[in-house]
Amino acid sequence: MKSVPHGTLHLFTVDRNNPTPLHKQVYDRYRAAILRGDLRPGEQILSSREFASELRVSRFPVLNAYAQLLAEGYLESRVGAGTFVSASLPEQQMSVPPLSGGTPAVPSGPRPVSRRSLLYPLLPPLPLVRGWGSFGVHQPALDEFPFLVWSGLVARHSRNPHVSAIHRIDPRGAERFRGVVCEYLRTSRGVHCSPDQILIVSGSQQALDITARVLLDPGNSVWIEEPGYSLQRTVLAAAGCRLIPVSVDEEGMDVAVGIRRAPKARAAFVTPSHQYPLGSTMSASRRLQLLNWAHSAGAWVVEDDYDSEFRYETLPIASMHGLDRNARVIYIGTFSKVLFPSLRLGYIVIPPDLVDRFIAVRHAMDIFPPYLHQEVMADFILEGHFTRHIRKMRQVYKERRSVLIDSLAREFPANLGFEVHGVEAGMHLAFTLPPSLDDLEISARAAGSRLWLWPLSPAYTTSPSRHGFILGFGSSLPAQIPRAVHLLRSFIA
Repeated sequence: MKSVPHGTLHLFTVDRNNPTPLHKQVYDRYRAAILRGDLRPGEQILSSREFASELRVSRFPVLNAYAQLLAEGYLESRVGAGTFVSASLPEQQMSVPPLSGGTPAVPSGPRPVSRRSLLYPLLPPLPLVRGWGSFGVHQPALDEFPFLVWSGLVARHSRNPHVSAIHRIDPRGAERFRGVVCEYLRTSRGVHCSPDQILIVSGSQQALDITARVLLDPGNSVWIEEPGYSLQRTVLAAAGCRLIPVSVDEEGMDVAVGIRRAPKARAAFVTPSHQYPLGSTMSASRRLQLLNWAHSAGAWVVEDDYDSEFRYETLPIASMHGLDRNARVIYIGTFSKVLFPSLRLGYIVIPPDLVDRFIAVRHAMDIFPPYLHQEVMADFILEGHFTRHIRKMRQVYKERRSVLIDSLAREFPANLGFEVHGVEAGMHLAFTLPPSLDDLEISARAAGSRLWLWPLSPAYTTSPSRHGFILGFGSSLPAQIPRAVHLLRSFIA
């Protein structure tokens, strides 16, 4: 190891055995000395030739280090005078990170954040609220997904991408994919629209966020389902909205309650095909009441159709959007929940007169969506893979749902206050407990045994809330479900 023997630079060393290149060692040490205040603004430093001579190294790494320091503004060169620490740097001593790893920076001084950011609840440690396996909510049967087909389509579009897929910027998403989605919604969900009304988004959560930005102002009243989807509430609360919880029963949102509580609300957010989390289906009467109210009040209806593909005793329920004759419904759907979560691929169907507003907001957020999976998903649908997969998964989930219902009936007699809700559709059901039991306390204990219980009570905004669990069955093999239910019984006994 060589070191500079005299003056300020006696602290400089280079280590020839260090894998870090010599020019990086020189750069790091100079930068650290300047930031610590060992070298002051305006102070002259050795020329590259003198410095290299003192360290007994080649001049080239020193030249490279000096060039980088000059480019970043730590040094300045004065013609005919030499090289100096930049005079524009502040005089006070500055903090500097360690040269190689070490402890991170320590927060200090005022650290203001927006009031809006404080409205977003912090996430608890993920293992406490979700894990892969029994009862995981929104977890599909990945063991049944045709990954060979999917990976083949990904490879096809990766090897021979269309120019539009890698260059064209359209905030709405790929034109071809929007056309495919439009046809799929027309035939399977009764949604009548044009491709120009479809905005491709990163899942239903981004759809909710964009919709709130376009439709709502701080202080607006909005109806939400009680109980309902917590991340939807977070988006609306962060937008400054006044949340109006509207009770849900076996016919879905009780529109009459909403009208009594806030007749001039700006919007109603609903999950009519499969209410989250209780699983009821909004009746035709309630749907028409909601649409009539929206028309008379000049309000919007936001329909979140998150898992309508899976219905077990009847055909899928037609969308509310298909009943709308006044362009009051904003329709949200996603492929992420029915295929695999990390796909992050959803869509919004927008009334024609609002399309430009949605595009403007979307463009400001992230310009346009990634194109690769749009192209892959378009082929996945057009070649029939999606329809075959959904048909197969209806049978898979129907079996798993039946095993879960039978197992709960054996372990938890209804006469003791246990109830099962929402078994007709989707990939989860709600299981409510007697009033004396605390779902948060039980789920925390169960997580220690890798039993992932999603408590029901946080889905309520008002008290008293019902306690219970939202039990996903998509990712559980039929043979595993009875054992998991028996384990659940041991935490409730």
